Amino acid sequence: MIDTAEEFVRLRTSNVEAEYHRAAHEAASVDVWHEVVAKYPDMRVWVAHNKTIPLEILDVLAKDSNGYVRHAVAMKNKLTPELLEQLSHDADESVRMAVARHRKVPIYVLEQLTKDKQMIVAEVALEELSKRKVT
Repeated sequence: MIDTAEEFVRLRTSNVEAEYHRAAHEAASVDVWHEVVAKYPDMRVWVAHNKTIPLEILDVLAKDSNGYVRHAVAMKNKLTPELLEQLSHDADESVRMAVARHRKVPIYVLEQLTKDKQMIVAEVALEELSKRKVT
């Protein structure tokens, strides 16, 4: 278990593979994650990459000002339909693309994304929608 925000930062920036692995795979309390997000903005994307990150923190990170952070959130398998819908309206095309490709994206969100202003996002959403309707 990761016990402090500083421990997470130390593990994430370590050159020791086992420590780096801990930063990506070990849990921390919600309070620790909130502290990392608040005190270390440059670590937010790595918080999103953590395999145990709770939905409460993903919800916070889905509103982050950094598109890389929101993209990392959009790639998480555990997202709720509500978070996927929220991210489908993101200003960053790469975030919307990740939503269109997400294996759990609701059909109604895919249908909305077929009308995306970026043709590539709309095309991917249409392709994913056609796969869902065939199976």
